[in-house]
Amino acid sequence: MLPETIELQIVTPERHVLQETVQAVEVPGKEGYLGVLPGHAPLLTELGIGLLSYRKGAETRYLTVIHGYAEILPDRVIVLAELSERAEEIDVERTRRARERARAELAQRGAGQADWQRAELSLQRALVRLQAAAKGGAAGAHDADHAG
Repeated sequence: MLPETIELQIVTPERHVLQETVQAVEVPGKEGYLGVLPGHAPLLTELGIGLLSYRKGAETRYLTVIHGYAEILPDRVIVLAELSERAEEIDVERTRRARERARAELAQRGAGQADWQRAELSLQRALVRLQAAAKGGAAGAHDADHAG
C-alpha cells in the first residue's frame, strides 16, 4: 500500500531548515523541476538553483534551494542544500540590492571569468530569492516575477 504523505527534510551545512509531513514536493533538479508524490520510486538527484515548493493540506509553501542533492524515497524526501531559506525569511530589500550589485558587475566589460561567474551566481540567487518571497507573500516583493 502506498503512503499518503511524504516526510520532507531540508538541511544545509548551517542548519536544519525544515521538517514537515506533506502531500507533494517539487524540487529544482539540475536539469529541471521534479515533482514527487507519495510512493515515488527511489532516486538521488543533483539540485540546481530554484524554488522548492511543497503542498501541505490546501496550502503551497516555498523555499529557495541553491545547489546540493536530494534523496527521494517512497515516503521521504531529504534535501541536502548548500543554501536554503523559507520564503518568509527573505529580506526583500537586501535581496534587491544584491540583484542590482550583481547586474552592475555583469555589465562591467573588464570583469574576468571568475568575477563574471560569481556575479552570475549572485544574480541567480537574488532572482530565486525574490521569486520565493513573492510567492510566499512577502511585503514589497511584487516585482520579483519581472526581476530578470
